[in-house]
Amino acid sequence: MWSTPSEVTKIELVEVVIDSVPEIVEVPIVVVKRFAESETQQVRKKLDSLLKRIHKRHDFNGSLLVAKAGKIMYSNQVGYADFRKKKLLDICDAFQLASVSKQFTAAAIMILYERDLIRLSDTVNNYFPGFPYKGVTIQHLLNHTAGLPKYFWVAEHKWEHKNAPTNSEMMELLEASNVQRFFRSGRNFDYSNTGYVVLASIIEKVSGLRFGDFIEQNIFDPLGMDDSFVYSYENDAIKEHQLIGYRLYKGWRHLKINGTVNDAIVGDKNVYATTEDLFKWVEGLNSGKLLSKESLDKMYTHGQTKYGRKVPYGFGFRLTKDKEKIYHYGKWNGFSTGIIQYMKDDLVVIVLEHSSYTSMSYLNNKVKKIVSENFGV
Repeated sequence: MWSTPSEVTKIELVEVVIDSVPEIVEVPIVVVKRFAESETQQVRKKLDSLLKRIHKRHDFNGSLLVAKAGKIMYSNQVGYADFRKKKLLDICDAFQLASVSKQFTAAAIMILYERDLIRLSDTVNNYFPGFPYKGVTIQHLLNHTAGLPKYFWVAEHKWEHKNAPTNSEMMELLEASNVQRFFRSGRNFDYSNTGYVVLASIIEKVSGLRFGDFIEQNIFDPLGMDDSFVYSYENDAIKEHQLIGYRLYKGWRHLKINGTVNDAIVGDKNVYATTEDLFKWVEGLNSGKLLSKESLDKMYTHGQTKYGRKVPYGFGFRLTKDKEKIYHYGKWNGFSTGIIQYMKDDLVVIVLEHSSYTSMSYLNNKVKKIVSENFGV
């Protein structure tokens, strides 16, 4: 399990669309590299103990990956994939990423930006003329400064059909429902799932592809993320290793969490992945295999309001004030997720869980402390 793979970079021919003209380009696939067992033995032993402890005490059923300097030092999972069948979690099991999905939406926007198919200053009305909230730019959506209403509320109170609405149907519903926005775009920061639904809708409009197909062709395939996919409730078939979210009932029984009226929407959530695929994602994004350094810098730069006040968010990523930690957490339908990059330490921590675990920040801090004390970080 811990043998080091070949350091030789693989090359795959991938068809991409640039200015609507298909072109075959060479895209390097990220190679997963690992530390030797002798180098990480102490860290692995303590992280194993931590996983077992939180599984028993706090009902943690999930996967943990820790990487330093581009190499995996720890990757393991604990608990059940299926509680009724008592099926244990496997390295190939894919977790719903919840809001961690937003960074894929942001990267997809930047791919279109680099192909000169969109501008960050474009308004939503450039692509959806009937969009009722004027003056909202793509950059406002990325930085959460658009002031849009919560689509959860709109779907739960205005949607009158049996099946959950898709992105295109939600865009039509926003236009027809005339729900008031929170503030005019650019004035404040307000974390918004709606903004990333609109971004995914723009991606579909510009590319002519379903959001999931665009992400697969332009991110998952080039990076070799073979166990990752986008899932829209009621519209896509359930995959073999696709996990379901659970909640604990009466302290001992795990109940499946069913889909809701908000679960067919993609862009703000509904990307599924494994921890090792997410490591490929972080490495591929940071090493320039998907985007230029200029575009990556934009993603990792604090947004700001029209008054010049910085906001704690870039494009798809939360940022600390000093940008020493670039991260995102997610929580949806029993799934709790997190990707944390400690930039100064060149350390990545990825945690995915699916039984309503509630202490993600605590776990992340414990992992960071163990690595710091035993690996010289």
